[in-house]
Amino acid sequence: MNWREKIILLTGGTGSFGQKFTEVMLEEHSPKAIRIFSRDELKQSEMMQKFKKDPRLRFFIGDVRDKNRLSRAMDGVDIVVHAAALKQVPTCEYNPFEAIATNIIGSQNVIDVAIDNNAEKVMGISTDKAVNPINLYGATKMCMEKIIIDSNSYVGGKRKTRLGCVRYGNVVGSRGSVIPLFKKQNSSGEVTITDERMTRFWISLEQGVKFVIKCIDIMKGGEIFIPKIPSMKIIDIKKVIAPDCKVKYIGIRPGEKINEILLTEEEAKHSVEFDNFFIIKPEHSWWNYGNWEEGKTLPEGFRYTSDTNKEWLTGSQLKKVVENL
Repeated sequence: MNWREKIILLTGGTGSFGQKFTEVMLEEHSPKAIRIFSRDELKQSEMMQKFKKDPRLRFFIGDVRDKNRLSRAMDGVDIVVHAAALKQVPTCEYNPFEAIATNIIGSQNVIDVAIDNNAEKVMGISTDKAVNPINLYGATKMCMEKIIIDSNSYVGGKRKTRLGCVRYGNVVGSRGSVIPLFKKQNSSGEVTITDERMTRFWISLEQGVKFVIKCIDIMKGGEIFIPKIPSMKIIDIKKVIAPDCKVKYIGIRPGEKINEILLTEEEAKHSVEFDNFFIIKPEHSWWNYGNWEEGKTLPEGFRYTSDTNKEWLTGSQLKKVVENL
């Protein structure tokens, strides 16, 4: 793809993903313009200063709940990256209607406006929490995946829009992740851990962004892309971030899992494997079943979970990542 000719709309553009996506795109791909769409004027002002008022950036105050504002912001846009969401599990549990309004209805608005404006591609940013969800945040992200993938059937023959999703695990050092928490607790001499058995998939912010960009480039419309990423035990993360601290076990929080899953047995039946990622192919009449035939079929009963993962992040590897945060 020739990114230099593309206008990109980035929802949730002032978040940690949005900031890194903008940095990588400007430095490595130099698109015609990136439109940052978010609700927070302070974060937009700070981001404007961070990128030294780069003329390729446009800043739109708006909410994905507001379809009219989305329509104005998306006029002439080629690529839509949908990262806007309420992401904190406790917040979504305490404010369920707000989570639904932003994560599901907001996603529907993005889809409708993208198709109406004949945008080329829409990529939704999902999470391992969307797989077999046990909390509202995960359930809303599951719905987001479903409506983005299934909305390819709405495009028809007159428009060119293609829609897909990227699904990956915890981002090292992102807001709300355990690493900033352990860093903060380190000075107190005690860190809190829910369960010593807990494992998680881990990906750096830059890896996540570059994977999303790659998937936008190669997507055909209808796929869920899953990167092959390492796992790590929460207790081992503590040993790197706060090695001298005592551990206080506080028990599993509501809506939390011991291990995460990125690809279920049911999904594996219509998925294919490549060297560095998996693709979940849709099971719908509009899908071209010749797509991704070069991928490797997964064995019966295959699951991609954080506890049975073949790749594990070592302490020294994590330490290098943390040093670069």
